[in-house]
Amino acid sequence: MNKKSCLNCGHSVSDEFCAHCGQKADTARITPHSLIKNDILGSIWHVEARFFQTLKDILFRPGRTAMDYISGKRIRYNNFISLLLILFGFNVLGLHFYEKFAPPETLADDFQIRDFFSKYSKTILFVIIPMLAVNAYFLFKRIKLNIAEHFIIGTVSLLGILIIFLLSDIASLIGLWKPVSKIFNIFDKIIFGLSILFPAVTYWNAFKNSYSKPGLLWRVLILYVLMGVESLTIIVALYTIF
Repeated sequence: MNKKSCLNCGHSVSDEFCAHCGQKADTARITPHSLIKNDILGSIWHVEARFFQTLKDILFRPGRTAMDYISGKRIRYNNFISLLLILFGFNVLGLHFYEKFAPPETLADDFQIRDFFSKYSKTILFVIIPMLAVNAYFLFKRIKLNIAEHFIIGTVSLLGILIIFLLSDIASLIGLWKPVSKIFNIFDKIIFGLSILFPAVTYWNAFKNSYSKPGLLWRVLILYVLMGVESLTIIVALYTIF
């Protein structure tokens, strides 16, 4: 087998990538053609393709995506924590544009909800995932996942909710145009309902082969009851303290 040295670290290379540092073995001289094709277009396509593939998998197979990631199939996905921050930023941006373009009477109708989200959005972001992880850890003991692995499933669940919220923001913005406002207001309500159901979809998709349907159903229902009680307690505490 023909071996050569890696131009980055000097180790012997006999495959497409250096086993020591990961650099591609084929590092020919940079030309205008290779600069455009590989460094510019190739990088953009690689990042965008993986980004949208990750979003698609989270939306349509959230539980399996989380379990694939836990089992070690990670190269195809963006880092979930980084993606969480990106989507959270997009949601804040969507809320900002909605407040900018919505008429005053519309803003007055949902002032309390928006005001609460603006004040406590970061708290909500960092509390939902641990709540899901801890509750699921005890409810789905048979799977033998540790708390950090349940944290990943909770992260994927919240990512799906943030994607749906982003779609809701887009629908709300389009709905400000009066000729289509009724249609998009209905669409917005449907999207909100899907966001409430998304954690159930995530856990059902992740564990449907490990439990009977009745067994999985009562566990998911208890998960929702626990999340509801804990969320209400946190909301009351936030209002009381601040």
